[in-house]
Amino acid sequence: MRLLHTSDWHLGQDFHGFPREAEHAAFLDWLADTLVSQQVDALIVAGDIYDSQNPPISAQRQLYQFIATVRQRLPRLDIVLIGGNHDSAGRLEAPGPLLDAFGVRVVGSLRRTADGQLDADAVAVPLHNADGTVRAWCAAVPFLRQADLPPCPPPQDDSDDSPDPLIWGVRQVYADLCAAVAARCTADQALIATGHCYMTGSELSELSERRILGGNQHALPVDIFPSSVSYAALGHLHKAQRVGGRETVRYSGSPFPLSVSERAYRHQVVLVDLHGPQNVTITPLPVPRPVDILRIPAQGTAPVEQVIAAIRALPHDKEQTPVLPRGLWPYLHLAVSASGPQPGLRRDVEEALSGKAVRLARIDKVGEASDTAITPDSLPDLEQVHPEEVFAQRYRQKFQNDPPTAYLEAFRSILEQVEHGGEPA
Repeated sequence: MRLLHTSDWHLGQDFHGFPREAEHAAFLDWLADTLVSQQVDALIVAGDIYDSQNPPISAQRQLYQFIATVRQRLPRLDIVLIGGNHDSAGRLEAPGPLLDAFGVRVVGSLRRTADGQLDADAVAVPLHNADGTVRAWCAAVPFLRQADLPPCPPPQDDSDDSPDPLIWGVRQVYADLCAAVAARCTADQALIATGHCYMTGSELSELSERRILGGNQHALPVDIFPSSVSYAALGHLHKAQRVGGRETVRYSGSPFPLSVSERAYRHQVVLVDLHGPQNVTITPLPVPRPVDILRIPAQGTAPVEQVIAAIRALPHDKEQTPVLPRGLWPYLHLAVSASGPQPGLRRDVEEALSGKAVRLARIDKVGEASDTAITPDSLPDLEQVHPEEVFAQRYRQKFQNDPPTAYLEAFRSILEQVEHGGEPA
């Protein structure tokens, strides 16, 4: 059978104030066509379906319209959606009873049985090939919060080298759920696992990927996935990459750049052909980029005069070929070197941009003024600063020392509750 792995759609995201509905529509149209042309049997979306806990109605409409479209074109397609750290588990799962009837399994959070055990039935999803035969089982594990993890056993004595409790807990969750789902597999059926997490040895975008599960110091080792797993479909990191040298443990990456730092990424989805549990063929498929991100200069920084001249050299919107709707105009990222305050910079940039078929996304100022003077263009972009960094900086200012580990863990626990809309931890 053939499955397609994708993740981190971030439906409803604004890019520096610009809505991205047109970009998402272009990607979802391409994805629907690809599912048909590649004769895909199962689609796995590994988290961060939405960009926020409370996505706009337009984003929810895009998801449901996509599901309706692909189910009409591929009536036998199995669809698995898991929750990511940006998603509200409750909101994602709310239409679950309806979607189940259409072959769509949504897993926003882990469930437990009456006796406190992990509910494997809630995450076990059979995957069928074109003739309706079950060829694989998926352990659809969503983003794990600290409250999902079992407590780490205490050390037996002072000489006992205690494991990291978070990594131990995640490993135990995967061991238990993968074993339970593997018990459903026959000898010729593959075991698929999903995850929305940060793995050791992977490359993190510096701007747009939130720290999860206690911060990036808690990167997970690749051996949390048992050897019985034929393929692990990961989400959270936006750069497509394999993990720990294992070809079958992969991030598909996001479908297009979600921050200016990701403009050089080669965005893709992953085709996975399963010929039994151990025979797996992986084929990355590049995703056409619906909107480009232009940078002036292409690398490094340039003086204000050179940046303004380069902007004026951009084509006029009436010279654009082909003619694009405004929602698909390229974004513009400027990197300006300045030796002093530039109070008129934004005004000069906007004047130079008059009539140009681009959208100004970001201005970075580098130089003495950016370190000492506070101007509208030198203020940090708060959307790109993680709350934990603000907390740590404020603590250092007040106490001239790094915050203790216990304080950071308490802050992360509070932040997690806030980010998940007050859902119980």
